[in-house]
Amino acid sequence: MRFRPCIDIHNGKVKQIVGGSLQDLGDQARENFVSSQDSTFFAKLYQKENLEGGHIILLNPVTSPYYEATRNQAVKALEAYPKGLQIGGGITAENAAYFLEQGAGKVIVTSYVFQGGEIHYKNLELLVKEIGKENLVLDLSCRKRDGKYYIVTDRWQKYTNVILEEKSLDYFSGFCEEFLIHAVDVEGKAKGIEQEVAALLGSWGKLPMTYAGGIHSYEDLEELKALGKNKVDFTVGSALDLFGGNLEFEKICQWK
Repeated sequence: MRFRPCIDIHNGKVKQIVGGSLQDLGDQARENFVSSQDSTFFAKLYQKENLEGGHIILLNPVTSPYYEATRNQAVKALEAYPKGLQIGGGITAENAAYFLEQGAGKVIVTSYVFQGGEIHYKNLELLVKEIGKENLVLDLSCRKRDGKYYIVTDRWQKYTNVILEEKSLDYFSGFCEEFLIHAVDVEGKAKGIEQEVAALLGSWGKLPMTYAGGIHSYEDLEELKALGKNKVDFTVGSALDLFGGNLEFEKICQWK
């Protein structure tokens, strides 16, 4: 269990937002924190602390007038910490190699594979063919509906028909090197982790996995460690003092 830092970029700025609040129309989101520092600051800080495998997430769609500014911030972070950070948000078979060339350690993919509520197997296979499974992280971020956790896409706005369970984890593990899972219902709310998701990941435990969502205390980390059987890495956003929260960055860096 180790800390994976994050750099979330929206409208060209490093931010922390409330999960599920993103709206394509007007590029709006409920903001928890907007940094006065650019992405390079955070990338260099993570590099200094030898934190590897953190993720940059582009929160604007390609169609947004802010996309170029957001992408430029992302590329600056990749250049500042080559191969130290992963990147996700609008990744496709057409641009995945570009971001790897810019310095991404791996690319993170959701919506390109899960579209219209279904799995696009051809896109998944094309990604693996283009960049290799060793460079691919699948984002299986989920929201609860009717008692089950469904994978959601398009900046967490759309449900797929794919349930997050051991069967689906087994299947997708054949195409990627890691999983990133945001528990979207608690993302950005700092009210505790999604216990059922953490327990599922810990029980499965066959690939490196990073959990995000709701962590706001050191007790939450102990709970994640127990439920995840010490197999699940974690990221902290809004609760981190870097982003206006109470958890100390230096202490989190040493967490095991």
